[in-house]
Amino acid sequence: MPPLPRDRSSKLPFVVLVLAAGTFLMGTTEFVIAGLLPEISEDLNVSVSQAGLLITAFAAGMIVGAPAMAIATLRLPRRSTLVLALVVFALGHVVAALSSSFAAVLAARVVTALATGAFWCVGAVVATTAAGPAATSRALGLLLGGMNLANVAGVPLGSWLGQVSDWRGPFWVLAALSAGAAAVIGRFVPDEERRETRSVRAEFTALRQGRVWLALSAIALLLGGVLATYTYISPLLTERAGLPAWAVPLVLTGYGLGALLGTTVGGRMGDRRPLATLVTTAAASTLVLFLLVFLSTSPVASVVLVTVMGVTGFAATPVLGALVMRFAGSAPTLASALSSSASNVGIAIGSGVAGIALGSSLRQAGPPLVGTVAAALTLVPLTALVLMRATRSGATPARSGAVADQSVDARHRDRA
Repeated sequence: MPPLPRDRSSKLPFVVLVLAAGTFLMGTTEFVIAGLLPEISEDLNVSVSQAGLLITAFAAGMIVGAPAMAIATLRLPRRSTLVLALVVFALGHVVAALSSSFAAVLAARVVTALATGAFWCVGAVVATTAAGPAATSRALGLLLGGMNLANVAGVPLGSWLGQVSDWRGPFWVLAALSAGAAAVIGRFVPDEERRETRSVRAEFTALRQGRVWLALSAIALLLGGVLATYTYISPLLTERAGLPAWAVPLVLTGYGLGALLGTTVGGRMGDRRPLATLVTTAAASTLVLFLLVFLSTSPVASVVLVTVMGVTGFAATPVLGALVMRFAGSAPTLASALSSSASNVGIAIGSGVAGIALGSSLRQAGPPLVGTVAAALTLVPLTALVLMRATRSGATPARSGAVADQSVDARHRDRA
């Protein structure tokens, strides 16, 4: 197989930027609820803990909805699926903003989560196809960057808007912006060429690759470890490090900027040396989380380590997503959906175990310890991937970087 030509232009196609704007909106809606829980609970006459179910329902909708929507929309044109997802996303926010019933708002959150799952799995395929094989990780990094930018800018702005108006204000804004995004995507996402319509059975058959599940388990473990720590970062910073409460949002902004940097750098490095990038970032994340267990009594060390945790923890995500799609071969949409589900499963389990650790004698050091163990376990499936690649490459002359990886994949698909 001849080497893939390197893209002489450093720019990704404009459609990738458009799709990243969509992921920004969806990342904002997923996390903005956290800053509006008191207002929602008071207005809808429920407890704060009950209002928190709006976050849980969205995560559950993503776990189940992403692969379900990938299968349900399998025969639809991808551009139509993206537009439809954004329209449903907008309508879900309108229903929530108009409702005075908590049950209706909860149902609307589940619907918007299903739309988010559909948008992500199809958008990832469209973005990587437009970027080409040599820039797959970079394209996914930009999409994930939209999610991370939501944490840095979208969530704080949404929370502020909810404070100065009421909690329904951000919902109206997100509905309007997503409707506008649907129009833009309908205009700029190109019509796809005629492609073979695959059956559901064929999609699942393409996922029999063991490497797919190794990469998915790495996604769940690494993100589960990092987000287990992040979920309870506020008590760690205020009660263990001794930072004032007003400083916590500033530290979280640093974490968000670190995550944005991580997805950008990781995407660029992963296109050249994916496995080396993954092993390095997983090992670095393990070290950072381990240091946070012991050095989080220092305010300065805590701020630095939390920021670096964002960089190392998210540098691997676009690379892992790209590998899952490549290993899945002819089932990229379902593979992308399973990547989203794997990350949410890891986050749900990791945060749950971290909560138990927080209530134990470990106290605030418990969550980063849980994160350390999960990040260290990530090296197990990654090592297996490295060994499998070495075994398959043994009979051929060694090649470097992405060219070697892609030639191995091509031979593997030919044998399948």
